Parts: sequence; C-alpha cells; structure tokens
Amino acid sequence: MKIDCISDLHGEQPELEGGDLLIIAGDLTARDTKDDLLAFDIWVSKQQYKKTIIIAGNHDNSCVKGYPFTRRRFAVDGIVFPYNDIEYLSDSGTEFEGLKIWGSPWTKSFPGMNPYCKAFVLDTEEELEEKWKLIPSDTDILITHSPPYGTLDETFENKFSGRTKTRINVGSTSLGKELNRIMPRLHVFGHLHLSYGKMECEWPPYTGLELVTFVNAAHLNEDYEAINKPITVIL
Repeated sequence: MKIDCISDLHGEQPELEGGDLLIIAGDLTARDTKDDLLAFDIWVSKQQYKKTIIIAGNHDNSCVKGYPFTRRRFAVDGIVFPYNDIEYLSDSGTEFEGLKIWGSPWTKSFPGMNPYCKAFVLDTEEELEEKWKLIPSDTDILITHSPPYGTLDETFENKFSGRTKTRINVGSTSLGKELNRIMPRLHVFGHLHLSYGKMECEWPPYTGLELVTFVNAAHLNEDYEAINKPITVIL
C-alpha cells in the first residue's frame, strides 16, 4: 500500500502523485478563514487517492466544531468536483483495507504561543494523556498533530530572541508513554517544522521489540517555506 503523508500546509497546495492513502496531519490553511478552508477543500477533493484522511492542528480553529464541508460533491465555476473517499478524524477512527486508523488533533501549549493558534491546545500533559487514552490499542496507523517526545520533535529554543539557536525536544511525553501500549505500525504527525523527516526505530526505544515508522510530514520548513515534499511510506 502506498501512503503519502503531509502536514502543516498553511495554505499551500502541492502537487501530489496519487496512490492508495493520503494522510494530512493538520494546520490546513494560512489564515483560517472560511475561504481558505474552502480552497483547501477544493484542492483535497481533486487528489487521486483511494482514501484521504484529514485531522486538524492548532491553526485550525475553523475545525473545532467539526470539519465544516460534509457534502459529497460541489460545483465551482460550473465545474463539479466529486469527492473521493475523504474522512475527517478527531478523536475518532476508521478502517482502510484492513488497517485500523486513529486521528487526534491535540497539542500542548507553550509560553508565548500565538493566542489565535490555539485550536485543540491543552495546558498540561495530564490533560493530553486523557486524549491519548482514547486511542485503541489495536491501531495500525496513528495520526496526531503533536509528535511524541524525543522523536522528530525538535525546535529552536528562543527562536525569535536573536541568540544562538539551541535545538530542544518539545513533543508530548504522555503520547510517548501511550505508544508503549498502542505500538502502531505507522505514526504520522507534524507541528514542528524543523524536524521534518522519517525514521524507523525500535519501540519502546532500545528494547529490540518492534519497529515503528515515524513520520514528521511538515510541508513548510522552520522559515515557513514550502520546500518539504510529501513523505511516502509503503505498508
């Protein structure tokens, strides 16, 4: 199965190759307006995948009450766009070709966070842990906006201070703990643009148990340049 993973589009509409499954892991638009979200919705409906799964991120305030476009086909300038099989997940799951998939949009707040970018944001790991506990233990593909602590979760400390940039890990510690229970085959996320990439590692770390594929699919880099390509995983 060919799975393309992308996240943190912030309004960008990259060309995608098509395949079996497309995963979009949050931060869908640039300004979080209705027009922006409609533009995203039109773009995603044109993608050539058997199934597309979308979750929201901390920039997606428009999705707090649910993904607002639910019609199965619509017309723009006289052109009718039929939906492919597109599904929005928010603390919910679905199945595709025998794989169980779960999506969750939550992230943790941090000092100085933009107050307009706090959709699905919680203040403590204890609150986050309650969300992660909803994830079924038999999940094959986990999609979150937040990375787990220590895995493709680096950003720059004091990014805007003008000082020497030090990389720090800021992912969710409670998510990493719950991964010990869930053990998905694939975990897709974004949120931290600096840590774009894919890695396979033993989980729990250094145990020699099972390999989990982790993907930070952020499309924009740390400077909000749209240079990162979708990451393909074959399952």
